[in-house]
Amino acid sequence: MSSFESAAASAIPGAQLLLLLLGLPVLVFGLVKLLVLPLSVWFELRAARRRRREAPTLLDEWPSVSIIVPAFNEATVIENCVRSIQLTRYDRYEVVLVDDGSTDNTAELMHALAASDPRITVLTQTNAGKGAALNLGISRATGEILMFVDADGIFSQNTVRRMLQGFTDGRIGAVCGDDRPVNLNRVQTRMLAFISHVGTGMVRRALTMIRCLPIVSGNIGAFPRRVLEEIGPFREDTVGEDLELTWRVHRAGYRVVFAPRALVYAESPSTVRALWRQRVRWARGLLQTMGVHKGMIGNARHGLFGGYLLFNTVTMVILPVFQILVLLDLVFLIALGHSPLGADVWAFLGWVGLFVTLLLTVFALAMNRAWRDLRHVWVLPLVPLYSVFTSLTMVAALVQELRGKEARWNKLTRTGVVSVTAPAGRAEARV
Repeated sequence: MSSFESAAASAIPGAQLLLLLLGLPVLVFGLVKLLVLPLSVWFELRAARRRRREAPTLLDEWPSVSIIVPAFNEATVIENCVRSIQLTRYDRYEVVLVDDGSTDNTAELMHALAASDPRITVLTQTNAGKGAALNLGISRATGEILMFVDADGIFSQNTVRRMLQGFTDGRIGAVCGDDRPVNLNRVQTRMLAFISHVGTGMVRRALTMIRCLPIVSGNIGAFPRRVLEEIGPFREDTVGEDLELTWRVHRAGYRVVFAPRALVYAESPSTVRALWRQRVRWARGLLQTMGVHKGMIGNARHGLFGGYLLFNTVTMVILPVFQILVLLDLVFLIALGHSPLGADVWAFLGWVGLFVTLLLTVFALAMNRAWRDLRHVWVLPLVPLYSVFTSLTMVAALVQELRGKEARWNKLTRTGVVSVTAPAGRAEARV
């Protein structure tokens, strides 16, 4: 036996031990996530009970709503967005369009839309970023409820009403709607649409039930004006302005809830490069928000939310690094001709993982009444690859933050592809 072979042989037990030590936490935290299913079922049962009782919501008060749409070079999509809002079955609204120094004809299209509708206001500013554009919109908006949507968002006719129904009492400081992919013309976007039912729909339901929903999506979120006047507007020095604002809502003692029937359809990244840039930006937004609110993480003064932030730190920041280390360890062992658990065990675990993912997705599709998306079930084998991909984006984000690299918005280049039609929904009488 050569000296290299001897060294490799002696290294194998250590590598297997490392695999075990790294893999067990991943398994344990993965099993904890299975609590998402019963919690999301509880959410649906409670929502159905409220509907049967016709429990009062903010919709009964018919408040004025300001829909603020920031845009930078969004000429491809801005008209579809505004036209969908104009079809809403809610008449007490205004639209505030904010052009963030676009270099295309976004501003011209905005002014053309405003010329034919007095409910539309157009504001312009020198390019200063999304947070600054949102804050300019807030400063000029007049509504009691401030709703924020990205320029590629397409509303259903009941989106505004459903968002208002999410405000069931005065301690709710924010409502998050359900954003779904609109461009289903690529394998990647179909995969994102398929898994979003679990990753977005089920998870947000479950977190609402334990009062730990950590983010109101920039795609579709609503806040009472009085809450933003109390806690302040969006920060303009982070790429995670929606996440940071949501944590401030929690910090002030308000609840954050999910409104799954308040739908908006928006573009998902259609290329691997675009998806990488978006996910790295999201990861950096999380890291920056954690830096701003580090005193909340694990802090019992913030109730269950403080504990959840500690769990979230482990699952979203630490475990992705562990996952990459586990994979590197596996590659090392396999390269030396040793299977750490045996090929049959890995095959069994792989099939179990896919089965559990499929089972959760079917439940999520049922909750979202989106059975048609089962046609994308063939993308399921891509989910493990996507999991590794997202772990790598967190590693990249950590490296960039440690190096102090400038954080840029890197927003998606829109394609304008619309593969789905926002449901009109059943006509509802004005309350």
